Amino acid sequence: MTSMTRRSRRHRLGTLGLLVLGAGCAVGPDFNRPAAPADAGYSPAPMPATTAAAPGAPAGEAQALVISDDLPWKWWTYYESDSLNRLVERAFAHSPSIEAAHAALRQANEYVLAQRGYFFPTVSAGYTFERQKLAGNLGGNSPGIQGNGTTIATGSNPNGPPYNAPVTYNFHTAQLSVAYVPDVFGANRRAAESLTAQADVQRFQLEAAYLSLATNVVAAAIQEASVRAQLEAATQSVAANKAALDILKNQLKFGYVTRADVAAQETAVAQAIALVPPLERQLAQTEDLLRALVGTLPDEDLGVHFTLDSLTLPKEIPVSVPASLVRHRPDVAAAEATLHAATADVGVATAARIPQISLTGNLGGTASTFSDMFKTGGPFWNGSASIAQVLFDAGTLRHRQRAAEQALVQAGAQYRATVISAAQNVADALHAVETDAAAYAAAVDAERAATTSLQVATDQRRLGLVSPLVLLQAQSAYQLALLNRAQAQSARLGDTAGLLMALGGGWWNRAPDELKL
Repeated sequence: MTSMTRRSRRHRLGTLGLLVLGAGCAVGPDFNRPAAPADAGYSPAPMPATTAAAPGAPAGEAQALVISDDLPWKWWTYYESDSLNRLVERAFAHSPSIEAAHAALRQANEYVLAQRGYFFPTVSAGYTFERQKLAGNLGGNSPGIQGNGTTIATGSNPNGPPYNAPVTYNFHTAQLSVAYVPDVFGANRRAAESLTAQADVQRFQLEAAYLSLATNVVAAAIQEASVRAQLEAATQSVAANKAALDILKNQLKFGYVTRADVAAQETAVAQAIALVPPLERQLAQTEDLLRALVGTLPDEDLGVHFTLDSLTLPKEIPVSVPASLVRHRPDVAAAEATLHAATADVGVATAARIPQISLTGNLGGTASTFSDMFKTGGPFWNGSASIAQVLFDAGTLRHRQRAAEQALVQAGAQYRATVISAAQNVADALHAVETDAAAYAAAVDAERAATTSLQVATDQRRLGLVSPLVLLQAQSAYQLALLNRAQAQSARLGDTAGLLMALGGGWWNRAPDELKL
């Protein structure tokens, strides 16, 4: 075996050793998934099994709160409204926010693939053609110069020094270049790990975009239904007050009432009319919001209208425990992925302070004619290996590593804050479900009492047993009770959507092919 062969083999073995070393070493801390909170709850007191009920009233059933992780992806179907289901699906298909979130995720994935390309050698090919003319005033007599296969005669200048004739020639060079940076200390792996975690952040933000959009559509539909109910109650109030005013005016003619009684009723009519325009404005704005959520302009008719009677109150609500919540909330998952990226970034900054190794090689040919580049004498090759270490940079790399370490501390604190906020959101939503159910039951009782009071006052007024003021007060109390009941009913419907959103929306139970993420 020749010495050249032995050196070549040692070179290959050394390169292989570097590659093997690079496959098993990555500087910086490894990411450890934060532990979920154990035995945590949403309140110091035990969670009630059911809410208050308003028997006989629309959406007055008691709701059962069931400890379970089986929250469906299409949780909005709990409301049993085909119009609502279609509107949510339409929003998913046409909302610009969803399109933007998808694009952000695809961009992040492309960055990951681009970074992974550094695990492989970079191979490039090049070809250079050069045509050059040499000067002919070099002086001296010399034999003819070969240029492009042609002998060019030489001569002498009788009035000056001898000269060579100008030479024009072509020069072709083709080469293949290979460059490789062995990932000996894991800098590239940590960079790819960081970008992968950042892509996970975008994926969870896309999940959050779907969840937020669905919740906003449901909330807007409930808002529309609530405003319609309040507008209907206000319209009925106007009609009832106008009818009472007509009666009082007739009674005034015969002296049964005073002008003060009529004036009081006229005030009641004006007050009832004043309630209508704000509700009409709110209804129009809610409809505009629904159009915007589904990605259309304000002049398009969606062809759907929601009323409180068209929405069913879910009978059961699955509630996951905090230990499961941290795995299901998109914002918590995104915060965890951010923590993962920050951990990998520490490794990237650490690797930058370690010697950098690179390998390069070139193989090609050169000749004055294209066909001769790879014939005898034309081919060439070269190879090199280099290692570089920063000796002085005024602490730049050290401070960058320390900055990355503090970013890791910050990401850890932000993760814990996100977990606390998520648990708070669920706790607040549970309190709202519980208390608003009781408030709705009270509003139903108040409406029933106001209905009875109005009926009694109407009968007594017909018999002349009470003054018109008593009837007016009963009418005002009844109208207020109608508005309060509509608001309490819509609040109860909305509380359910708020709780389901706070629990994460069930995206983890979605079929893999249901949405293209």
